[in-house]
Amino acid sequence: MPRASELKRSSVVGINGSAYVVHQIEVKAPSSRGANTLYKVRFYDVRTRQKLDQTLKADDILDEISLERRPVQFSYIDDGFYVFMDAQDYTQYPLSPDRLEQQLPFITGELEGMVGLLVDGEFVAIELPQSVVMEITECSPGIKGASAAARTKPATFATGLVIQVPEYLEVGEKVKINTQEARYMSRA
Repeated sequence: MPRASELKRSSVVGINGSAYVVHQIEVKAPSSRGANTLYKVRFYDVRTRQKLDQTLKADDILDEISLERRPVQFSYIDDGFYVFMDAQDYTQYPLSPDRLEQQLPFITGELEGMVGLLVDGEFVAIELPQSVVMEITECSPGIKGASAAARTKPATFATGLVIQVPEYLEVGEKVKINTQEARYMSRA
């Protein structure tokens, strides 16, 4: 059973009978002697994607959950369910769109590096890679001589995602996008 001081990003623990994945950890060191180091942790429920913020002491013990991570690839949509295929044994896993709410704008057939999460043999969620490469399908024309640090403009991608990009970019260019914050990183 892991202690709070042993938690890392993407660790999975059990809280009140549900599986939670660690999304963010903030360590608060004590200012006086004898005080405990506190860990402010943001968890996300693996099934419902609801967030849970908790402050834990270094010695607090959490329940361990048997979670299996499998490489998956998006295959197709069937009756409103997104179907993912296990890259190792070709098993098909359907997932409802409400479980993929914030991840849908990044899911394409070419996306590699997705990981499927299985809790007790049940496919419950996917993890996206830190960044994805996508092609701009719609934006205002690029401005020649625009600097990289200048103004931005909205750009639309094939999945419907709209983010701000530098104004020198044009339709058809591929860019790298951070999946956690849905923001432009660089040209691809």
